[in-house]
Amino acid sequence: MSGPDISVVICVYTEDRWEDILAAVSSVRAQSYPARETLLVVDHNAALLDRLAKEYKEVADVRVLANAGPRGLSAGRNTGIAASYGEVIAFLDDDAVAERDWLRHFAAGYADPKVMAVGGRTMPIWASGRRPVWFPAEFDWVVGCTYKGLPEGRVRVRNVLGGNASFRRTAFDAAGGFATGIGRDGDKRPLGCEETELCIRLTRARPDAVLLIDDRAVIHHRVPEAREHFGYFRTRAYAEGLSKALVARSVGADKGLESERRYATRVLPAGVVRGLRDAVLARPGGAGRAGAIVAGVLTAAGGYVVGSVRTRKGDATFQVALIEGGPR
Repeated sequence: MSGPDISVVICVYTEDRWEDILAAVSSVRAQSYPARETLLVVDHNAALLDRLAKEYKEVADVRVLANAGPRGLSAGRNTGIAASYGEVIAFLDDDAVAERDWLRHFAAGYADPKVMAVGGRTMPIWASGRRPVWFPAEFDWVVGCTYKGLPEGRVRVRNVLGGNASFRRTAFDAAGGFATGIGRDGDKRPLGCEETELCIRLTRARPDAVLLIDDRAVIHHRVPEAREHFGYFRTRAYAEGLSKALVARSVGADKGLESERRYATRVLPAGVVRGLRDAVLARPGGAGRAGAIVAGVLTAAGGYVVGSVRTRKGDATFQVALIEGGPR
């Protein structure tokens, strides 16, 4: 096997996703480009830690460890990075499964030594069996999936998306780890953007760094029934606005909102037009999709305003972790 050694980190926090966790690990172990190891990082849940340790006690390429930092996804990822041995560290959501060539496409991206990160495409698995007719594809990021408007193929991007991403170890040496205080904390308010902040910080530390998305590196992400409703859509959009305010504070609004401006001025208006056209043609959900786009924009904007006020007052804080551990 030629190419970099890849460690895969899966952060977990609840026994409610037991079967999903097992499926995620199985999909990694079935890769056509084998992972060096899979690390399951348990977020402050002693019962789950013990249960997983027993489940994988005899499995040499799976390690189970506790989040060594504060509660939350960012600290869990940092724990996995520090404990891993691969030249590249890939991240997979605990409720997702990777297609067989997922890591092979990641590995191919690192043939260029300037490439510091490679992300992939995340497809939704709707609990109801199909996309809700009102749910616009332009907002699939709400449920952690690749959204309409991202470029196709293998292309250079500002940031990868955290649930389906990989980084060279040297990226963390240059920029530090994921910032705590930005991303998710279990089932609390669904914040995000920690990978955006890291990627912008990385390209500032390494101006020659190349970040890619290869849409052949596919994972399938489970969307629970509770996230198919407009209430969650609105909550997640608001939380995204809060998170973007923290990112803008960290890296500046020019970089922090660069991609978002293009998205808001090009992708979303086109989505509204498509929805209205479908409504005129009596196609199901057209008016709902157009309305959801408008509501999502306004809600995210409101979250951004509130988040900006909080950051100016010092009520919202975050901290960048230095990664220690792994091969040196």
